[in-house]
Amino acid sequence: MDFSKPPPWLSLLFVTCVLQATCADSADGMNQRKPFFERFRRLEEQFRRFQELSLARLQIISENFNASSTVDLRLEMLAEQFRNITATVSGFQAATSHDITSLKSWVKKLLKENKKIDLKMSTLEKVANERSKQAWTEKKQQGEVTSNLSSHVEEQRQQISALTAGKKRLHKAMDRMQEDIKEQHVQIARFQQQMKSALQNDALSAKSTSLDRHPPAAPRVQQAKVLNQSPSGEQRSPAKGGSICNVKSMLHFPNSSTENYATFSKNLSTGLFEMTICSWVSTKSNYLGTILSYATEDNDNKLVLHGRNTSKQSSIHLVIGDPAFRELPVEPLLDGHWHHLCIIWSSFEGKYWYYIDRRLIAAGSKFQKGYEIPAGGILIVGQEQDKMGGEFDHTEAFVGNLAGFTIWNRALSPGEVSGIATGKALPGSRILTFNDISTLNGSIQHVNCTCLDHCY
Repeated sequence: MDFSKPPPWLSLLFVTCVLQATCADSADGMNQRKPFFERFRRLEEQFRRFQELSLARLQIISENFNASSTVDLRLEMLAEQFRNITATVSGFQAATSHDITSLKSWVKKLLKENKKIDLKMSTLEKVANERSKQAWTEKKQQGEVTSNLSSHVEEQRQQISALTAGKKRLHKAMDRMQEDIKEQHVQIARFQQQMKSALQNDALSAKSTSLDRHPPAAPRVQQAKVLNQSPSGEQRSPAKGGSICNVKSMLHFPNSSTENYATFSKNLSTGLFEMTICSWVSTKSNYLGTILSYATEDNDNKLVLHGRNTSKQSSIHLVIGDPAFRELPVEPLLDGHWHHLCIIWSSFEGKYWYYIDRRLIAAGSKFQKGYEIPAGGILIVGQEQDKMGGEFDHTEAFVGNLAGFTIWNRALSPGEVSGIATGKALPGSRILTFNDISTLNGSIQHVNCTCLDHCY
C-alpha cells in the first residue's frame, strides 16, 4: 500500500474540520479579535502532526500485516512438516510393529530351541557322569593292574639281580677252576719232568761204564725250577746280573671283564700342572686297553690313557681335560714282552713326551697349556670311566700285566726316564704307586715282585 498520499475521505474530513474551525475562528475573531492566519497556521501544524502520526500508525499496521503473512507461511510450512513427520512416524510404527511381530516369532522359536538344548545338555550330563564313573572304575582297575605289574617287574628285577649275582659267582668259580686247571697242568708237567729225569738217571746208572764219577745233578735242577715258579704255576726265569729290580709289585689282568679294575686308597690331594706316568707293560692281546682313567663329578675324562679292542689298533689316546687328546703309537707294545712306558706332560709349556724302552717315540706342544688336572676325583687302573667310578665297557678293559706303576707330580728328565728303565732307583716326588691300591675287583692278582724277571 502507498501511504505517501492521503485518501479522499481524509481530505473531506480535513476540509470539514477547516471549515468548522474557520467558522469558529470567525466567531472567535469577532470575539477575541485574533488573526485568521495565525489560527490557520496552527491548524496546518496540527494537521501535519496528525498526518505524521497517521503515517506512523499506518506503517506499524503494514508491518504487522506483513508479519502476520510471514507467520502464516511459517505455520503452513510447520503444518507440512508435521504432516511429513506424522507420515514418517506412521511408517516407523508400522515397521516397528512388523519387527516386533517378527521378534515375537523368533523369541518363540528360541524358546523352543532352548528347551531342546536343555534336554540335550541334561542327556549329555547324564552320559558324562556315566562315562566318568566308568573311567574312574577303569582307572582303578588299571591302577590295580599297574601295581600288580610293578610288583611283578620288581620280582623280575630281583630275579635278574639274583641271576646276575649268580652269573658273577659262576664267572669267579670258572676263573678259579681255570686257575686250578692251569695249576694241575703245571703239576702234571712237573711230574712228567720228574719222571723223565728219574728215567734218565736210571738209564745213566745202568751204563756204569760211561758214567761220570760225579753224582747226577738233575734232581737239584728240578728243585730249583720248582722254587722259581710263580703263583699262577708258570716257571720264573732266575734273576740275572742285569735284572730290573725296582718294580716292587705287579697287577695281572686275566681277561677283558668290566669287573677287573683297581682303585687307590688315596687320590690326587692337590691339582696337577705337571705329571709323569711310568709303568712296565706286558700284554699278549692284539690291542692295548685302558691303562688308567681319572674322573671327577663334572668330567669323566680329566686324565685317561684310553685303548679299545678294535680290529686293527695302532694307537691309544692320551686325554687331559676332555675333549683335548693326543694319539700315541702302541704297536711296539703288542708283542707279549715287557716294555717300559713313560708319559710326561707339562702345563707350563703345554708339551708332552712319550717314551717306550727309553726311546722318545712321540712329542708335541700346545697341548693344554695352563690347564690344571683338578683334585678330588677317582683314579682307576684297568678300566675307562664313563661316569665317576663306574659305567665300564669290557671292550676298553686292559688285559695283561702292569708292573712298577708310578705317578709323579713333576716332569721327569730324559736321564731319569732312562734310569728307571734300566733298573735304577725311582726318582723323588712320587704321589701314587701300586702300594696305594685299596681295592682289587674281579679276578685281578696283585703280585709282590722286586725284580721284573720274577713278575709273571
